[in-house]
Parts: sequence; C-alpha cells; structure tokens
Amino acid sequence: MTDKEKATPSEKKAALEAIRAQFKGTSTNTQCARLLDALARFPVTTFEAMRFLDVYHCPARVLQLRKAGHNIVTHWQTVVTEAGAKHRVGLYALERGVSHEATP
Repeated sequence: MTDKEKATPSEKKAALEAIRAQFKGTSTNTQCARLLDALARFPVTTFEAMRFLDVYHCPARVLQLRKAGHNIVTHWQTVVTEAGAKHRVGLYALERGVSHEATP
C-alpha cells in the first residue's frame, strides 16, 4: 500500500502490523527499519508507532533516521485514546522525493 491519502484506518493498522511482523526484534536498528518502512507508505503518529509498530520511543527513532539523512517532518495533532483521554502527539511524514532506501 503506497497511496498515502487512500488508506483507511483498518488498512493502515493492518499494514503497520504486517511491517512489525516483517521486522522482528527490539533493537534500535530494527525499530528504525520498521518506522522507515511505514513512513515510506504513509504518515505515522507516535501513538500508532507505539501500538502497531512496537516502537516505544518514536522521537528517538525519528532523530536517528534524520541523522541518517532522511527528511522527516513533524506535524502536531491531538488524538483520543481508547480510554477517552486526549494526547498531543507527533505525526511524522517522510518528505516526498527523498530517498528512504538507506538504513540507519
């Protein structure tokens, strides 16, 4: 799935879970690989990275990817959790036209 504008929430969740299954492990490099693969498909929130990609410190992984040369932009948004609490989270997007083939 590469069409960033047309993924439904359930399609996005399934895609993120498939990425998590593909890149097994908890090392920082594995977490970066999962996040980068997801960002190549669509923007990802901190919340989605934690829940579906098993990336528990998303800002640190984004920083590592930026240091590796990936142009990732942050937009802020408010999400409501299953518990009904509002949280301000980052929405990360890989700039179009920027290579995302390199690994951290």
